[in-house]
Amino acid sequence: MEAKKNLLYEHEECIKRGNKIAYFSMEICVDHKIPTYSGGLGILAGDTIRSAADLGVPLTAVTLLYKKGYLKQKIDGQGYQQELPEEWNPQEVMVKLPIRIQVEIEKRKVAVECWMYLVRGIDGSNVPVYFLDTDLPENNDFDRSLSYYLYGGDERYRLAQEIVLGVGGVRILREMGHKDISHYHMNEGHASLLALELLNNFNNLEKNNWDIEQVKKRCVFTTHTPVSAGMDQFPYPLVEQVLGEIIPFDLLKSLAGAERLNMTQLALNLSHYINGVAKKHGQVSCEMFPGYHIDSITNGVHSATWVGKYFAELYDQYIPGWKSDPFSLRYALNIPDGEVWQAHQKAKGELIEYINKVSNSAFEKEVLTIGFARRATTYKRADLIFYDLNRLKEIAGKKGKIQLVFAGKAHPKDGPGKELIAKVVRISQQLSDSDNIKMVYLEDYNMDLGKMLTSGVDVWLNTPKKPQEASGTSGMKAAHNGIPSFSILDGWWVEGCIEGVTGWSIGSAANLESIEQEEADSLYRKLEMEVIPAYYNQRAHWINIMRHCIAVNASFFNTHRMVLQYVSNAYL
Repeated sequence: MEAKKNLLYEHEECIKRGNKIAYFSMEICVDHKIPTYSGGLGILAGDTIRSAADLGVPLTAVTLLYKKGYLKQKIDGQGYQQELPEEWNPQEVMVKLPIRIQVEIEKRKVAVECWMYLVRGIDGSNVPVYFLDTDLPENNDFDRSLSYYLYGGDERYRLAQEIVLGVGGVRILREMGHKDISHYHMNEGHASLLALELLNNFNNLEKNNWDIEQVKKRCVFTTHTPVSAGMDQFPYPLVEQVLGEIIPFDLLKSLAGAERLNMTQLALNLSHYINGVAKKHGQVSCEMFPGYHIDSITNGVHSATWVGKYFAELYDQYIPGWKSDPFSLRYALNIPDGEVWQAHQKAKGELIEYINKVSNSAFEKEVLTIGFARRATTYKRADLIFYDLNRLKEIAGKKGKIQLVFAGKAHPKDGPGKELIAKVVRISQQLSDSDNIKMVYLEDYNMDLGKMLTSGVDVWLNTPKKPQEASGTSGMKAAHNGIPSFSILDGWWVEGCIEGVTGWSIGSAANLESIEQEEADSLYRKLEMEVIPAYYNQRAHWINIMRHCIAVNASFFNTHRMVLQYVSNAYL
């Protein structure tokens, strides 16, 4: 009870202080006990909030409460993903606030309540995160279910959820007393209906004068994907049924698209600052959306969250203050070889122990271990390393043993993504009698497993189909733990790759789109001629690469730097 009182007091202090930036995201990962995220977008949102708290940025975050989570993943004997609800109790980790608003969905009044989780910064600043909840007795079954699943249901369900997030989020902030918000930051297009609620607020009813410029100067939009399937679009008959005429339809169509309500286009037209999440992604976005000025702010990760405990101890010893100033990680070049290797071996030992506990893989600590863990979808190409399985076997037999560890969830409706998991699992079964290649697919990939993998493997593999990787952050987490990346030159790796210094590239920078055979050949050549020999035969060189991963990449690809760029480029 006392803890709850303290939380509420700290929350009141945030409101009094005047948190001027409202950050909206469909998914946010602020705690491993709160499964309201599916992958990179939610993890990034959580890292952004943590850095904002550390830096004292006056930010408030809004998302939805998903009482059955995204999905709990089980993989059957044939490699097929089974989805189970991930039940959790919000009362155990957050506080319900005495606030209630209504939104209109299908001409019904839908009640929305709010839970609050407080993210505390290093120096005492706090960022409140509001989780909107419709699972209330006065709502009908459909409306109550909007608080059940992240990315669940059909188009009707998704649009209704986005009404709760965008329209409901603005109303809940107003009801709570956040009256002086200067900027509304849309983390992807899911939240762009908030701009319509703001537009209504700035409408002169007598003159029917819609002040678009007043809305634009308050809105910031970050686009996270160059993949059109990741951009929500809704047919107007459905919009008319579910959303209703929140603004005149002719005005809505002029802002969001003539044929369908395109949430990305709506955000583009009602934001004064727009950015992609890596330099290359900014360029790709400008080509996708001609006529808009699209900047780029490259993503990062929250250093203190993603550094494993053994490297954290090392940094505390050699780089005091690194948590509040991740740029100081450049001094990692001064850490002695033996201590870098010892910290890594401890982290690797824990990962190997976990793998052998949950599988019959019999992984060995001394063997080069390559990790691949991310959302299971076809453009991520988890199977590129198996393009020529016989060649892979030959390399491992000739140059040195390898161990491959995979993880990742497919969206419940992504059939090709599920089939990709099954394919990788089948290949692992084919390799079960191999003396030189061991392989495992770990089920139920989440924040905790992600941290164990990005601190415990020896190499981080990433093989997306160009130019579809907007940024990618898993390799940044690996870099914070001295793990070199071995990756396609797309997303952040275009900026982070110094060949043979911070890791290795796959394929050519000259090819703007993927040529699979060439990329597979490049992967095999470098694995055979550079990666495996360096690991087994050039220990000092390998450790030097590890140090440069930290000093060059971790010191830059962090959310402290990223948030400060948002402050200077978008919020001021």
